[in-house]
Amino acid sequence: AMCQSEARRGPELRAVKWLQFPQLALRRRLGQLSCMSRPALILRSWPLTVLYYLLPFSVLSPLSRVGWRPVSRVALYKSVPTRLLSRAWGRLNQVELPHWLRRPVYSLYIWTFGVNMKEAAVEDLRHYRNLSEFFRRKLKPQARPVCGLHSVISPSDGKILNFGQVKNCEVEQVKGVTYSLESFLGPRTCTEDLPFPPATSCDSFKNQLVTREGNELYHCVIYLAPGDYHCFHSPTDWTVSHRRHFPGSLMSVNPGMARWIKELFCHNERVVLTGDWKHGFFSLTAVGATNVGSIRIYFDRDLHTNSPRYSKGSYNDFSFVTHANKEGVPMRKGEHLGEFNLGSTIVLIFEAPKDFNFQLKAGQKIRFGEPLGSL
Repeated sequence: AMCQSEARRGPELRAVKWLQFPQLALRRRLGQLSCMSRPALILRSWPLTVLYYLLPFSVLSPLSRVGWRPVSRVALYKSVPTRLLSRAWGRLNQVELPHWLRRPVYSLYIWTFGVNMKEAAVEDLRHYRNLSEFFRRKLKPQARPVCGLHSVISPSDGKILNFGQVKNCEVEQVKGVTYSLESFLGPRTCTEDLPFPPATSCDSFKNQLVTREGNELYHCVIYLAPGDYHCFHSPTDWTVSHRRHFPGSLMSVNPGMARWIKELFCHNERVVLTGDWKHGFFSLTAVGATNVGSIRIYFDRDLHTNSPRYSKGSYNDFSFVTHANKEGVPMRKGEHLGEFNLGSTIVLIFEAPKDFNFQLKAGQKIRFGEPLGSL
């Protein structure tokens, strides 16, 4: 009887072993993956992760039973070689288009992103030899009148993502998602040329930026979409004394991505200009993005962005204060300051009296020259 029961169970045992074989093989493969370095692990698990997020969840559910876990969406996105893609896009933008191709290519871009070419200094599309020239087109002088009644104007066209007082050394990139003020501006040093002295804590970092009693620290975030005017201007009368360049990632900075990735602006490549205005500390930061590795500051010929190699967390300082120039670079309100190659983000962080009021709404569209706030 025992022999007959074992004989009957034979096929069942073989079936169980056959079903277990793929699981054992997968466990061995996953064990090999766990011994890899993090970059190699992400690279090897990419195909399964992409399928996991594209296909219905039930399709790859058997993998979860053998210990496989997908790479998070954020980690997957961060592993995309955005700097390489941005440099390739920059090369493509420099390619001169034949005359017959310029009008259809630019017309498609205008239709896609809603560009108003009536404001352009040169409306003839055949005038722009390549995409780069078209992105950096100038406007007619009367297209953007500069408001003279308010102390701070918008430095660019764009969309207001967030604004207000800086609290607890945290700044909101979009509502509910913050980043560290110190991580964004970078650590302070003892160099006399820098507009802020060293500090040892979060509170002292903010307090040292506020140089005058009774003042507060304010911020404003402006997102430039691909269809917006890509140059940016001085938002007020101020003196630029220092530039700090952070090489970094070039992830998208559109509002949806800003809600998704915490401290996005601290990860991305950016150029921080700091100095003083009539109420104390003032800074303007140009944040790079995917396909926007090129950030240009007109008076800074030593600035080179989106270089092929960089050290994570590194930054380069440059002082505009010299023995010949004791103050720095004076900028008038509305004066041309720099440009992006596509769309990106401008972040203003500045000191002002407590009665400074923003005249904005989160999410509103704004154009260069329109008021941000005043006393």
